[in-house]
Amino acid sequence: MNKDMQKYLDKAEVLIEALPYIQRFNRKIIVVKYGGSAMVDEDLKEQVIKDVTLLKLVGFKPIIVHGGGKEISRWVGKVGMEPEFVNGLRVTDEATMELAEMVLGKVNKSLVQLVESLGVRAIGISGKDGGLLAVDKKYADGEDIGFVGEIKKVNADILYDLLEKDFLPIICPVGLDDSFNTYNINADDAACAIARAMRAEKLAFLTDIEGVYKDPHDPETLISELKVSEARGLMNEGYIGGGMLPKLHNCIDAIEHGVSRVHILDGRIPHCLLLEIFTNRGIGTAILNDSEERFFTENE
Repeated sequence: MNKDMQKYLDKAEVLIEALPYIQRFNRKIIVVKYGGSAMVDEDLKEQVIKDVTLLKLVGFKPIIVHGGGKEISRWVGKVGMEPEFVNGLRVTDEATMELAEMVLGKVNKSLVQLVESLGVRAIGISGKDGGLLAVDKKYADGEDIGFVGEIKKVNADILYDLLEKDFLPIICPVGLDDSFNTYNINADDAACAIARAMRAEKLAFLTDIEGVYKDPHDPETLISELKVSEARGLMNEGYIGGGMLPKLHNCIDAIEHGVSRVHILDGRIPHCLLLEIFTNRGIGTAILNDSEERFFTENE
């Protein structure tokens, strides 16, 4: 058999491996939290959007929730302000909130533009539109950090309507409180709340880390699939720290409120979303309920 023929057969194998996943997740909702370096690098941005567009075209119902932290920090620096964080949350005074909303709006419409250029209808909305994200003021260990919101309600009907009309919703994490003040929302928290409200089949976090490691200093200890009880065990035993800790709490919270699986992926790897969803082992970490059957076992 010549090399060209083998190359085509290898491609066919990849498509056949994806088939059971396409069947399993057809018409299912997947929430993609898009952030990190994959938002800054233009090539990576295009690849992520192509991945999400492909998911839509093969029958998924994707929703994108995007951050914009690095871009906000860049603009805060540009106008001579100093970014300030407490426990990983941006301290957001009125001027910073105004700037953040402007930057997030710009990011939102650039993503809509990319999706539309690939032939898929997209709608970019903020959590303020139609009362999508209702918030209360959030405190960091009792400390006032300004206009940072904690989501108390998601108006899921808006998103169901958009999906029903074949749109790909792209959501900017800004919300309103009961007095109609504008609040910045942590994009991880927004993605988690939306996935819960939509009872999504999957929630995928695109980050700047490969997944969950038993030992963060040893790349060989990447965990492909992690049950909720195992995740709690790792946290209790002190294996998980830093920015991964709140992310894992969000993952567990989403699963306990009806989301089937949560994926933590390295958004810097081209097509990470497709590799995780459509291959047997995937390339990141999938977190699942204790009652769920594993897709991958070590002898596969």
